[in-house]
Amino acid sequence: MAENQKILSIDDLPGVGPATADKLREAGFDSIEEIAIASPTELATAAEIGESTASKIIIAARKAADIGNFETGDMLLERRKTVERITTGSKTFDELIGGGIETQAITEVYGEFGSGKTQIVHQMAINTQLPKEDGGLNGSVIMIDTENTFRPERIAQMATALKLDTNDVLKNIYVARAYNSNHQILLMDKAMDMAKEIKDTDKPARLLIVDSLTAHFRSEYVGRGTLAERQQKLNKYMHNLLQFGNLYNAAILVTNQVMSKPDTFFGDPTRPIGGHVVGHTATFRIYIRKSKGDKRIARLVDSPNLPEGEAIFRITPEGIKDE
Repeated sequence: MAENQKILSIDDLPGVGPATADKLREAGFDSIEEIAIASPTELATAAEIGESTASKIIIAARKAADIGNFETGDMLLERRKTVERITTGSKTFDELIGGGIETQAITEVYGEFGSGKTQIVHQMAINTQLPKEDGGLNGSVIMIDTENTFRPERIAQMATALKLDTNDVLKNIYVARAYNSNHQILLMDKAMDMAKEIKDTDKPARLLIVDSLTAHFRSEYVGRGTLAERQQKLNKYMHNLLQFGNLYNAAILVTNQVMSKPDTFFGDPTRPIGGHVVGHTATFRIYIRKSKGDKRIARLVDSPNLPEGEAIFRITPEGIKDE
């Protein structure tokens, strides 16, 4: 390939012949951007090539996609302008998290059973489809359901309250049930395929939901002996979620279970599952707890740019509302 030839597809990358291109596509590497953010080991395994060849392909892809170079702060600020937000349905909740659930970021919502995590998920699956002027992104939703908590009847109830066509709303939510942690990991690849498929439609994928993130990992990897493997798999899974968000300018919303730390003498002893791996990779961490009646308290525990704080909202039959 001539030095000045423009790289437009993976076939144009140096070291990628027709057979290698086919293998890469079969493994889900359809675009230059996806290759640019892959690791040499990942690419070498997928295309059955040497790691040094894989490294050269990745370097060429990064140059072509303009990924992986140093940037000045003003350039990053300009790029941040592409970030969009989805309303939660509550103004106080939106204000707490900077205007809504953010794209190109992982928002983790954790809390005890019955705190309202899945209700938030259902509401966000609807709100994403709203026009931008109403706080939505006019997009579709992909959901990985690990605990069989998705209820189309609840979506219909919430959508009717917003005077939306129930059928249309349900048609734009793509749900897959994950039966174990390996299946959950596999469904991440399927989510990528689905997002590619609907990318150029009038309702591209703008929200990816995992409800819940850690349930299968927690039940399958029991005891200290399996902890390292569990954390390694969780770490890779979290980074795949982030990759999805960056590629499609989509919001990532995950729910998480909690455990009690009996050695906590002051404050709330509940802690989210997943340890530092989940804590460091999630961009926003929100702790939901019950209050009186239908009221819930959302606490912003971690954020790169927002102060800690709390917001009170209600979970009603019609959906999430201000108190």
